[in-house]
Amino acid sequence: MSTPLVRVSDLRQHFPVRRGLLRRQVGTVRAVDGVSFDVLDGETLGLVGESGSGKSTTGRAILRLLEPTGGSVTFRGRDLTELEPDVLRALRRDMQMIFQDPYASLNPRVSVGRIVREPLDIHSLGSPEERTTRVAELLDMVGLSPDVVTHYPHEFSGGQRQRIGIARALATSPRFIVADEPISALDVSIQAQIVNLLADLKEALGLTYLFIAHDLAMVRHLSDRVAVMYLGRLVELGTRDDVFGAPLHPYTRALRASIPVADPSRAAARPRPAVEGEPPDPAALPHGCRYHTRCPFATDVCRSAEPEWRDLGTSEAPHMVACHRAEEIA
Repeated sequence: MSTPLVRVSDLRQHFPVRRGLLRRQVGTVRAVDGVSFDVLDGETLGLVGESGSGKSTTGRAILRLLEPTGGSVTFRGRDLTELEPDVLRALRRDMQMIFQDPYASLNPRVSVGRIVREPLDIHSLGSPEERTTRVAELLDMVGLSPDVVTHYPHEFSGGQRQRIGIARALATSPRFIVADEPISALDVSIQAQIVNLLADLKEALGLTYLFIAHDLAMVRHLSDRVAVMYLGRLVELGTRDDVFGAPLHPYTRALRASIPVADPSRAAARPRPAVEGEPPDPAALPHGCRYHTRCPFATDVCRSAEPEWRDLGTSEAPHMVACHRAEEIA
């Protein structure tokens, strides 16, 4: 797992803020603002952060479901941001997405068989008979009976619908999958089943995941490395053990402390770093470190200067952080 399959460099996704009758632009929301990271071949990279931090926008921009404002995304040595639509469409066979809401991502007027078969038809993969066989294989792979091909999405539970979405994502035998909070809309009793299914599929098919979530317990279970995002930028990136065992950024420490603990005595004894207030307006970002308005360790330098993205790990396991005081508070 040492070769980057996907390389994201200075990725930016900005949205104009328009007001008035003439819809004039009065500001800009920097949803993703200079994000850079690699996704190694065969790994699961977890991307975590609060709602509104830019995680889902990052995933969509990587696959060019949104046209990035700037930066580059390289997949197997090809810059996706420079490809013509026809070339990009052919390359999408190797890149797929599992969407967050299984109730909104499946067409209610189309049968399950057609939903799963559609990617095969679009990319002209196999004969009609082979596509029918492939659909049955995919449904069986995700734990559904092939007999459901004639049924419609409203006949299934949320967990079953998400399994259908996973089968659709796997139809073209992709190498890279962006899983955009695939369990957040599901009951807690079902979430572990879907996470275990994703882990089993990764092992069986040699998949590479960008796993976007705000449930840190699930990210810790599934991911090899973890990237932490706040207000459009990465604040920490390292191995799962480093990020959860020895976090360097105050925001990561606060997120870790928010993970529920089943044992009340352990929960009471665990330190809880304070996170005060709400995230700033993304259209009016603060100067300096974007987290300083909520950080208990903030000093004057945090309020005036943007922290550098630097490595405080080892040569074998880099541990990146953007914090002026990382060494002091670690």
